[in-house]
Parts: sequence; structure tokens; C-alpha cells
Amino acid sequence: MIADNLASVIHHIGEAARKVGRSPDSIRLVAVSKQVSSEKTIEAYQAGSKCFGENKAQEAVSKIDEVNAQDISWHFIGHLQKNKIKYLDSRFDLIHSVDSLSLAEKISAYCKSQNQQQAVLLQVNVSGEEAKFGMTPSELEEQLPSFGQLQGIKVQGLMTIPPQDPDAENSRKYFIALRALRDKCQAKNIEGIELNELSMGMTNDYPIAVEEGATLVRVGTAIFGQR
Repeated sequence: MIADNLASVIHHIGEAARKVGRSPDSIRLVAVSKQVSSEKTIEAYQAGSKCFGENKAQEAVSKIDEVNAQDISWHFIGHLQKNKIKYLDSRFDLIHSVDSLSLAEKISAYCKSQNQQQAVLLQVNVSGEEAKFGMTPSELEEQLPSFGQLQGIKVQGLMTIPPQDPDAENSRKYFIALRALRDKCQAKNIEGIELNELSMGMTNDYPIAVEEGATLVRVGTAIFGQR
């Protein structure tokens, strides 16, 4: 079941990539294993998934220990509370959800104290929804030089979550907006900032995200079923 679902998602990513002349290898699938048992996570791993996304720091740490596979890349994709930073403790290759300069400063200070560096993406609220976390596009542009000066983190790209909509096509404009914002910021050549990654697209709309330049898609339900 999980193996078939995973194969289907990989197939759709490939189709969407080829449709716009992209290599399917330029997109990484993050299998969202939040609220999924370690057993099902291992099943997905055995079916070929090598990148998993978790959204609660303490739960994730115990699952990483239980799954115990050296060749898995773990990503943190949920809202990160400042008092939970210590739980991440170099277990995550990438944090997708740095939604403020103050959070980045806290992560940076913790990582410096541990003599490590953490790769992060900056979360942008391109839709302007009040309920969504993330910086506004103008906040991002204004604060980007400050992010670049933080020594304990390495900014590698941007992330967004569009409004929930049964029509996946309605997500497209938000993906286009994130890519355009990335291109605009990249052109500024800010020291300490790399913006090669675009994390966008989930179960409902990931093929459209791929068409619009996503390098990371976060897919859970289409692989593991409803939680």
C-alpha cells in the first residue's frame, strides 16, 4: 500500500517535471511522516523513501531514534517554538519553517553554542492569510541581510504554504509568487544567503508546485493515507 502510493507520487513528480522541461532528479520528495508510526515510516523507507518530514520536535526525536537508519535525511517542517530548538540537536538536515528573524537568531545562538551550523529555509506568507505563519514578502526582503549575518545557520531557500483549496490550480499563483520573490532576492547577491531551494507543494497540489519550480515537495497523505 505505502510502496504503491510512494511509487505513484514519484511518477506524478516525474510527469510534472518533464512537462515543463525539468529533470525529475531536481526535485526531492519529503515524505511527511508526522503522526505516522515508526513502523509505517520504516515501510516507506524500505520502499525507497530517503527523506522524511516531521513537525513536532520531541515526537520527531524519538521516532528518529526508533527508525535508526543512517541514510535518511530528516527535515523539520512544522512551526518551531523557540523553547523546542534544543530538541533538534543536529538531527535535522533542514528546517523548512524559520518564520521570523527572532527565531533564526535563537537557532543561530544555540547552534553556535554547540559548534554546529543548521541549514534552514525561510517561511514566507505569500497569501497574506492571518492564520498562517511566515514573514510577508516585504519583511523577507528587508531582513534578508540580517539573516545572512547569523553564523549558526545557513539560509538555503524559501518555503510557503498556500491557502487550503480543493482546486489545486488555485495554488499556482502562490507558487509563482514565491519563485518570483526568490529570484528577486537572489539577484541582490546578499552575503551568507543561498536561495537554491523552494519548498512548496503538498498532497493536493505538489504537481503544480513542481511545474512552478519547487525543489522540495512535502507529501504525507498521498503516501501514508489519512492520519
